[in-house]
Amino acid sequence: MDIKSENRCFGGVQGVYSHASGATGCDMTFGLFLPEDARHIKVPVLWFLSGLTCTHENAMTKAAAQGWAAEAGVALVFPDTSPRGEGVANDDAYDLGQGAGFYVNATQDPWAPHFRMWDYIADELPALLGDEFAIDLDRQAITGHSMGGHGALTLAMNLPDRFASVSAFAPIAHPTQSDWGRKQFGAYLGPDESTWARHDATLLMRDRGFDGPVLIDQGSDDNFLDLLKPEALSQAMAARRQEGTFRIQKGYDHSYFFISTFIEDHIAFHAEALHA
Repeated sequence: MDIKSENRCFGGVQGVYSHASGATGCDMTFGLFLPEDARHIKVPVLWFLSGLTCTHENAMTKAAAQGWAAEAGVALVFPDTSPRGEGVANDDAYDLGQGAGFYVNATQDPWAPHFRMWDYIADELPALLGDEFAIDLDRQAITGHSMGGHGALTLAMNLPDRFASVSAFAPIAHPTQSDWGRKQFGAYLGPDESTWARHDATLLMRDRGFDGPVLIDQGSDDNFLDLLKPEALSQAMAARRQEGTFRIQKGYDHSYFFISTFIEDHIAFHAEALHA
């Protein structure tokens, strides 16, 4: 593992690190904020999965999360959104290929050799964090934005007992019924739509739900509402009587201004579950 940078931040350290990934077959970069408590004890961790076109850097620099995490004594991990580099398949469209991994394991060419973001986020990166840093893997929570909100919700519902809580900002909520999903699932997973269901938060909520608290924030002025389909997830949560809160935030859009406005709420929400 290589240290790209480490900066003092709210009493702790905001670092950027890279490593050779067996899951993706290329070098991967991630950001990690460790609060001051991590100098003495293992701390719980909150994952932030980012959206289309993002790297590890977007949420790390724009979400304004570190101060609240320091106060809560929680680490933050900011993974990249896809494999990258020479020899990694790509597409001219912003919503497929590099920057658009969709947190799945691709089974179709040319994506299959590298696009194994599910294995990377679910298995490889947590093991690395636990080995190299003062991270308590028995206390994990997860959040994300847009494509990352989709990833957070699907990981949380597919990995029982892994996460104490899950939240999302403007998640792609019903990808099997959206152009932000059908296009990518067809490319990465192939035409058999039965393989897509485990990566659809609305279908997972209907089928199994999440054994813990859920928090969803969606801006009313989001220009991607038709692609996100938040009403489908809201209805599935209500029908299942899922423990959780689904909030429509009047006047907010899809940007990091929206995320930074409500990130305090989300970190407090996760901190309560992680320190319970």
